[in-house]
Amino acid sequence: MGNDGKEAFLRLLSTFFIVSSKEGPFMTAQSGQPRSSLWHRFLVRSKIKQTWPLHLLLLVPIVMVAIFNYGPMVGISIAFQDYMPTKGFFGSPWVGLEHFQYLMKLPDVPQVIKNTVVISFWKLVLTMFSSLLFALLINEVRNRHFKRFSQSVLLFPYFMSWVVLGGIIIDVFQQTGAVNKILTSIGLEPLSVLVDQGNFRYLLYGTNIWKDMGYNMVIFLAAISSIDPALYESAVIDGANRWQQTLHITLPSIAPMIVLLVTLALGGILNAGFDQIFVLYSTPVYQVADIIDTYVYRLGFLSAQYSLATAVGLFKSLVGFVLIIISYWMADRFAGYRIF
Repeated sequence: MGNDGKEAFLRLLSTFFIVSSKEGPFMTAQSGQPRSSLWHRFLVRSKIKQTWPLHLLLLVPIVMVAIFNYGPMVGISIAFQDYMPTKGFFGSPWVGLEHFQYLMKLPDVPQVIKNTVVISFWKLVLTMFSSLLFALLINEVRNRHFKRFSQSVLLFPYFMSWVVLGGIIIDVFQQTGAVNKILTSIGLEPLSVLVDQGNFRYLLYGTNIWKDMGYNMVIFLAAISSIDPALYESAVIDGANRWQQTLHITLPSIAPMIVLLVTLALGGILNAGFDQIFVLYSTPVYQVADIIDTYVYRLGFLSAQYSLATAVGLFKSLVGFVLIIISYWMADRFAGYRIF
């Protein structure tokens, strides 16, 4: 059979299948669509055939979350037991809410909760204000190279560990550090910032701004860059100066982003920065710097009161969970941001 004969045969064969398939076994009687199993239709509609490698990649983080986040939750039972390491989770005697009742009677707990809320609140307010202020200032810089250099310098501390930064801060502010040497050289009294209850919190606020300000600043700069330039051009035509443009265009335009970052930060208001405080504080400043996380550490690891420490941590987690729900509701209510 020649090429012309093969082409004619294939054309006839394709015509036969097209005609016969209109009411054939591969078509439905109602819609004329191909018959397929429910599983096949599910695969086609959800496009799992094309995306199954991506779903397979999700197994790795899911397994990690299950092992490292949900697996350790079996330790919550310690809060309701008189835990003994030799007997384990399932052999220690059950005491119910006894540790929570004892927790409410401890004289240190109200002060620890107060320290946590106060430190977290001022860290949130001061860091957000500083981030917004520097974002507005850098946005006004016209030199592109200096603008990028400033962003890099301010963002760099965010990627450094508090262990490293803590060592630097201690070296700078200790009695024989650079700050006190400068003060004594000009005839002023040296400062005992690291052991002074009146100044230690200011050290926490200042160093936290230095480390975390750059991250929120970059987010604010991204929000500012998305503002329509035509708004500024119209304002210039109307005679508005730079301050008026910032007040009436820039700030209202990025207000949803400000509200979003603040409301999302409320969920972690009970954290207060364990890493920072742990590497900087000492016994003389426990009264003003001891937070829930450091209190749990001292109870669990230094005093070996495992059940009581777990009860404190569980109490904090429950309150934090409520705050996260409230913050997500506020983010949806005031900024239109939803995760689920």
